[in-house]
Amino acid sequence: MKTMRTRSELKAHVKQTYKGNWGKAIGINILPIIGAIFSVVGVGALVAITVVALKTGVVDPNHLSDSNGGTSSGMVVNIIGTMIATGIAYSLLDWLRTGEQPASAVKAMFAVFSKQYFIPVLVLFIIRTIFEFFWTLLFIIPGIIKSYSYSQTYFIYKDCLASGRNEDMNYLDYVTESRKLMKGHKFELFVLQLSFLGWAILSVLTLGIGFIWLIPYINGVMAEFYNDLAGDKFTNRQFTKNY
Repeated sequence: MKTMRTRSELKAHVKQTYKGNWGKAIGINILPIIGAIFSVVGVGALVAITVVALKTGVVDPNHLSDSNGGTSSGMVVNIIGTMIATGIAYSLLDWLRTGEQPASAVKAMFAVFSKQYFIPVLVLFIIRTIFEFFWTLLFIIPGIIKSYSYSQTYFIYKDCLASGRNEDMNYLDYVTESRKLMKGHKFELFVLQLSFLGWAILSVLTLGIGFIWLIPYINGVMAEFYNDLAGDKFTNRQFTKNY
């Protein structure tokens, strides 16, 4: 099992890369930032309105759970969100590796909306969703564990495509390689994500303003986690599948 850099070292590299370039980092992450801020403000407003409405008798509590729609639209939003998040992750990974910031924040955000990425990432999203769904049917915990196992799938596809090795792999191979790569490292990723909890709470308390800096920071650290874990495993043309 590979020995990784510490959480502090991963974060330090991201902060060093962003130093003097936080504007670009924020620009690349602007859509998830806006989404997070609206979520915080929206949820707060919804809770306040609901409480007032219930107390004044304007809303019948028995009708609050009546809802038929949302599933299809929710899936579409989830897919689009995944595409944007993956594009951001790809752009940040390149930035962290080369030290060269993306020329355009907009192009960086929508990097996956291209011929080489869109369909493959969509297929990988569907495969991951199906796998995680069936694991969750067993119990919630196995589903969560498998989500960590498959968490590096999109990154692996990017590197294999760039190195030309994607021709020897099918879509299931990327999921399998992610599972193998994360063996023994799932808890490390969990703890790394947990280390941002305090900052996330503070960001919520500032009505989402803190997310302006926190989201680019988290996304950068997640990309750096993969960069450190995978190394040149998938960019090296000598890589061979062991299955």
